[in-house]
Amino acid sequence: MKLNMEMIPVFERYLYEQERSRATIEKYIRDLKKLFVYLAEDLEVSKDKMIQFKQDLTERYKTSSVNSILAAVNHFLTFAGMGDCRVKQVRVQRNLFCQQEKELSREEYFRLVNAAQDKKNKRISCLMQAICSTGIRVSEHRFITVEALKEGCLRIYNKGKSRIVFLPPELITVLKQYCREAGIGSGPVFVTKSGRPLDRSNIWSMMKALCEDAKVDSKKVYPHNLRHLFAFTFYGIEKDLLRLADILGHANVDTTRIYTVSSGWEHKRILSKLGLVDQSDGKSMT
Repeated sequence: MKLNMEMIPVFERYLYEQERSRATIEKYIRDLKKLFVYLAEDLEVSKDKMIQFKQDLTERYKTSSVNSILAAVNHFLTFAGMGDCRVKQVRVQRNLFCQQEKELSREEYFRLVNAAQDKKNKRISCLMQAICSTGIRVSEHRFITVEALKEGCLRIYNKGKSRIVFLPPELITVLKQYCREAGIGSGPVFVTKSGRPLDRSNIWSMMKALCEDAKVDSKKVYPHNLRHLFAFTFYGIEKDLLRLADILGHANVDTTRIYTVSSGWEHKRILSKLGLVDQSDGKSMT
């Protein structure tokens, strides 16, 4: 079957009607265009060509990126009635440990919060605390409203699903004080000067600006790592993966497992505590 460029906006409209987020739609279209570029002027699709396309991707991208691109392309092929041309994603062994150099620690998180307060940027200080103490996605901060603070919980609608996220009383106190100081009487709490909810790039930039003062590696500082820290901390206390999946809004518990892996250093510490190595240095045991 042959593709044509007119199929892209049709697919884009389909994703919109499926209530996909704007960021997801943009990513799917961006990834789909990689297939069109690969096929060049021919635009003829077959199973063999898709296998070759997959091989080309593996030579140019990391495995995680390859699978992400293939997910978008496979979705499109199903939509276009070419499901038999879909290809399998690259199999990846589940990572048992997180990369400590990329994970934000509890201590580093509080240094960022303190740095924001020292810089008199209470908005980003409160927002980081809101994300990290509830586990919401950065895009879901728009559901933190003055009205939600009064109710004590967020009613989040995202990715076609609705869920309730409770707010810690301590966070409610902090955010109410921030609203009084900022003159926010209703609607979203974290907004720009024009009154629109902060977007991801705004938040990213404000967090990155704290790195030097907080003495935290900028590679660790991005909004999603706050959600990771919440999940890791929650699981460390409760050990309840299913409940954590519900709080995070995950449909698949395997996704939640990614958030709960410990560092290799922590795993080695646990192994040492087992005490299963004979340290008598060859001496006879009594």
